Amino acid sequence: MPEKRCSRRTFLRALGAGAGAALLTRPMRSLAAPGKPDRPNILYIFTDDQSVRTVGCYPEAHRWVRTPNIDRLAREGVRFETCYTGAWCMPARATALTGKLPHGIESLRMAGPYPGSTYDPKQCPFWPAALRKGGYHTGFIGKWHTGADHGHGRDWDFSAVWDHTKPKLYGGYYRKQKISFNGGPPRAVGGYSTDNYTSYAVGFIERRAKQARPWYLWLCYDAVHGPYTEAQRHRADYKDTPLVPVPKDIYPPRPTKPTYMRNYTRWKRDARGRPAMGKRTLDQCVQQYNRAVRALDEGVGKVLEALRRTGQLDHTLVVFTSDQGFAWGQHGFAWKYAPYDANLRAPLIVRLPGVVARGKVCRHPVGGQDLIPTFFAVAGLPLPWEMHGRDLGRLLKNPDAPWDHPVLMENTKWYYGRDTEREDRPGWGGVPWWVFLRQGRYKYIRTLVDDEIEELYDLEADPEELVNLALRPAHRKRLAEFRRRLIDELERTGAGMADKLPKVKTAEGE
Repeated sequence: MPEKRCSRRTFLRALGAGAGAALLTRPMRSLAAPGKPDRPNILYIFTDDQSVRTVGCYPEAHRWVRTPNIDRLAREGVRFETCYTGAWCMPARATALTGKLPHGIESLRMAGPYPGSTYDPKQCPFWPAALRKGGYHTGFIGKWHTGADHGHGRDWDFSAVWDHTKPKLYGGYYRKQKISFNGGPPRAVGGYSTDNYTSYAVGFIERRAKQARPWYLWLCYDAVHGPYTEAQRHRADYKDTPLVPVPKDIYPPRPTKPTYMRNYTRWKRDARGRPAMGKRTLDQCVQQYNRAVRALDEGVGKVLEALRRTGQLDHTLVVFTSDQGFAWGQHGFAWKYAPYDANLRAPLIVRLPGVVARGKVCRHPVGGQDLIPTFFAVAGLPLPWEMHGRDLGRLLKNPDAPWDHPVLMENTKWYYGRDTEREDRPGWGGVPWWVFLRQGRYKYIRTLVDDEIEELYDLEADPEELVNLALRPAHRKRLAEFRRRLIDELERTGAGMADKLPKVKTAEGE
């Protein structure tokens, strides 16, 4: 199949900041509920490494999982069945701050050893500054993973930052953290991070109740990232739960997957025949992981109660999601980063009475990049620049509305902007670079390695992504169509890599 399709990108680049950009950044009609002021508050709750399997209202959740407060959001709003926000922590946050996938984000770089990073705010502006100029009071609380410039005074009116990029200065996950308040030097706060962030958020909400300006708060919990430290009060939870079902392909071989996946696994059988990593069994890992979610759920409950108590609950767009999911045994992983739903699929739940449908499920796949245009539509403000996502307003009102937009997702390690066009693509943890396109029930995965097989999965018939349809002659026509759609979406979003994708291994006669 020919890989070079330059005409569309050449046309888009020629438009630059002219007519095309003006069209993409035109003012939007606010999505406020009838009879309410036309500028709702926006609360964006962003957890870390949280799989849909940890949220009780998702059918994949273990039946013993208890998340009553997050489940309440789903009863009162729209739960999205499938959301992809990123391949891992840093790019997911970069997308959440720019509205762009990694290939569209210039100047963001690793700085020194992981997790260090840096960016140039002139080349890489963050959109909360535009929301702030548009009349919103903006706040940030929690985990920061995009460089030493936290943006206080430019992007945020209020900030309480735990900077993961400087662990020696700010401390590690969960305990003994130091926090930078409003741009000041980090200071020790003690306690348990999930509870601390919740307390800061409740204080923010209470203060804003007395002010006329609408507000936006990005609440970034560091849970449920490793080491999965639960709160003291939850250490006895889930200890007597049933055994965790063992994923079908936790052990190799996987002959129909790309080369790196065929013999990959982090798991071995223990003396009882159960999967284990070192001294910890799969059951113990999953139990502790879910115990760390308990405080997250309590935090959501306290934040919702603060909104109710201050009279702001039904005038606040509440969005709950995570930077990506996390696999426990699926395809051999105990990680995120790979292109499979078990690794990446994050919860997404949205609530705003009168604007968002109540108690509905949206089965259309969406991406984290779609949330930013949605926020600007809610605020009635123009996009400050061309973004990669699409306003979800139609689906929030009617989750069954027609929606034929694909979701593009990519893993380019910690490379961004033009650096994603490099032809040497260093992997991480044994996983190469990849791009995928999800549209409807199908997902097409392109591993960015020369002469590698493609992957095509029917997520309705095969939600565990075990049957690679790309290798079946009956699906060659669909495979060719998804190749084309992937290139189209890369070109639509200005990805230079669209012209530099490695050759795929094709069957004879193609």
